[in-house]
Amino acid sequence: MKQNLHVIFIVLLLATFVTSCKKDTTIDLAGITLSKTSTTLKPEVTEILTATFFPADATNKEVIWSSSNPAVATVDNTGKITAISVGSTTISVTCALISSLKATCDVTVSWATLNNISGNVSGVWEKNATVNVSGHITVPAGQTLTIEEGVQVIFDDNGVGASHTRIEFLVAGKLYCKGTTANPILFSVATSKRIAANTFGGLWGGIVGTKDCSEMLFDHVVMEYTGGDVVADSPTALAGIYTAGGDITPHITSSNPLGKYVITNCIFRNGRSDAIYFMGGQGIIANNTFIAIGQTGGEAINLKAGCKVDAAYNLIFSPNTNGLKLSSSGQDDAAGRGQALIRAFNNTIINSGWRRNGVKGGSAYIEKGALVSVFNNLMVNCKFMAMTPSFDKPSPTGGADNNSVINYNFYASGSQQSTLAQDNPLTLTSYMGYVSNQAAYWHDGRNSTPKVDLNSLVSASAGDSSKDPKFVSFGFNTIDLTSYTYDTNWNFHVLAASPVLTGANSGFTGIYAPYWGTSGLTLNGVEYKTPAPAARFGVYGTN
Repeated sequence: MKQNLHVIFIVLLLATFVTSCKKDTTIDLAGITLSKTSTTLKPEVTEILTATFFPADATNKEVIWSSSNPAVATVDNTGKITAISVGSTTISVTCALISSLKATCDVTVSWATLNNISGNVSGVWEKNATVNVSGHITVPAGQTLTIEEGVQVIFDDNGVGASHTRIEFLVAGKLYCKGTTANPILFSVATSKRIAANTFGGLWGGIVGTKDCSEMLFDHVVMEYTGGDVVADSPTALAGIYTAGGDITPHITSSNPLGKYVITNCIFRNGRSDAIYFMGGQGIIANNTFIAIGQTGGEAINLKAGCKVDAAYNLIFSPNTNGLKLSSSGQDDAAGRGQALIRAFNNTIINSGWRRNGVKGGSAYIEKGALVSVFNNLMVNCKFMAMTPSFDKPSPTGGADNNSVINYNFYASGSQQSTLAQDNPLTLTSYMGYVSNQAAYWHDGRNSTPKVDLNSLVSASAGDSSKDPKFVSFGFNTIDLTSYTYDTNWNFHVLAASPVLTGANSGFTGIYAPYWGTSGLTLNGVEYKTPAPAARFGVYGTN
């Protein structure tokens, strides 16, 4: 019995010893560090933080990961951070057993900022970056610049050098600007300079395609505050594109008759000169909005010799001179700048021509041998109807090519009167402009037989209610004729009873067919087509 007790005692003693040894081998966690204490990420980007434990052989390494602001960035249980939106947060890793043991990483989520950009540019300006331009920039021949959605390109309005020459953006290679409806690209100046006093300030020099520029795309772009003076050291003067002391720069210029240019879903506003000025090229200009274009002159869309262009579904408010100027000026067949070929349809042009001194300006002006189709456009409170000096054989000195069609347009006149002395007494209202002596421009210049607008609809008086377009929201009889202030609450869709829904051309073959409606223009591997004409007047039908 004693022997058995001794055995039991020894077993118990050994058990106690083993238990004591197990307790002694537990190693407590004393500290945690992270692979980074701070990091900056772009939204939608991920990064993995690595936790290091002290001592490395600690028995229990169970931790909890957390974010102080999950709306900015989240973290999973492996330390993987996912950036969500612009802002800042703190990522923490905490010991599950001892909450005082933790490590943190400060996370900033922001888009890229590129500062002091000047000289040659190419490659990609990534989504939502801010690009601060301090000097003239050029996409060199043979190179490409792609600008992604949400990029803001901000031009220093102080200009370049002692003369403060307005910054110009030249494209000798290819430029692709690809914004979206929700996230457009912006070309502008500093926020503090975007004020009414600078509407026609001409704070930078616009984008200019040179003779070598083969492709430019502007899709969902906002461009504003252009129209810088061209001076002796301006890149456009040095390249022979514009004349120092005589020109001011448009929003966009083309110079290459062999180039391909697509401008769609864009907003052009607050420009001291023209918005679009094409000296050649195959182009589609569609579904854009033009606001407050031209200070003492200037057109929304100005197309010259060497162009083969469709201009359709553009909303144009208060251009200084014309919504559309279509001319074969500069035609030189031997040099490759052939006759201007233009199809312009379903555009809405409002308050055009009133800010231009004298009788030059109105809604559309066609001259110097351009071969055009101008139809199903809606002109509202413009100073004059479509004009052409005459119908001639193709000629760089005469009026429109006699094969042109300027017909099936709608001219509406509200009752409001101009307050400018230059308009008294002949053109106080749009209606008076429509029937004034200036109407001789839309005859052939030799007799009284009309050559254009034979099937167009025209107000019979100022404020003719039968020709009220019946916009969902716009002061047809109240908006000042010289106003260039655009109200974003306006809605240029029309009510079901609108007269613009009937009487338009409905046959869209031959000269009434767009150039680029079937076989489009391919830029950067993507084919763009002109939208088909609609059997109504203007951009919009009913909601």
